[in-house]
Amino acid sequence: MIDAVVFDMDGVLIQSEEVWDGVRERYVREHGGRYDAEVQRAMMGMSSTEWSRYLREHAGVPEEPQTINDEVVRLMLAEYREHLPLIDGAVEAVRRIGAVWPLGLASSSNRPLIEAVLEVTGLAPLFRATVSSEEVARGKPAPDVYLEAARRLGVEPTRCAAVEDSHSGIRSAKAAGMRVVAVPNPSYPPGDEALAEADVVLGSIRELVPEVIDPQAAR
Repeated sequence: MIDAVVFDMDGVLIQSEEVWDGVRERYVREHGGRYDAEVQRAMMGMSSTEWSRYLREHAGVPEEPQTINDEVVRLMLAEYREHLPLIDGAVEAVRRIGAVWPLGLASSSNRPLIEAVLEVTGLAPLFRATVSSEEVARGKPAPDVYLEAARRLGVEPTRCAAVEDSHSGIRSAKAAGMRVVAVPNPSYPPGDEALAEADVVLGSIRELVPEVIDPQAAR
């Protein structure tokens, strides 16, 4: 029995990985650092605390991690104000699932970005709890952000379903003990070993209906 549903944001509600990639690459190169496929892959799912430290320690950006974080978030907000890359069908899917269960959000994005996305989409009232991985000890694939979302919802993690798109996210939600619905990100697809951990794999967020979250919902 499922009592709540927790959504990821990046790659599930908005196609933002390309935006993150472009913004961080531009920032790193402008500050004399190294940005390549290895750096990009390493940061997937990291919290802001983790990736800003990574850019200083491994990519050669000389600024302090907090400065790196603040500047990248400022650039991301500017991009979102110009164009929010909503995934087709995502808003409808959230409303569909939110009509049945209380909703949470567990994201690697910073708090200001979460709030901006939910405000622009009009989805903020539907989420009873939102958690940024900057608010927990460890980012994905550690389970911390999903465990915290369940705690704020007042629901046992094993009674939650999670909607995820990425390798780190699927493993994070599964480590938290949740039922995992995977909607693989076509640009940055999860590995086969992560997909094997998902309980359900969908081709599109448009396929997300209550019966997928909990087969008992059909009855």
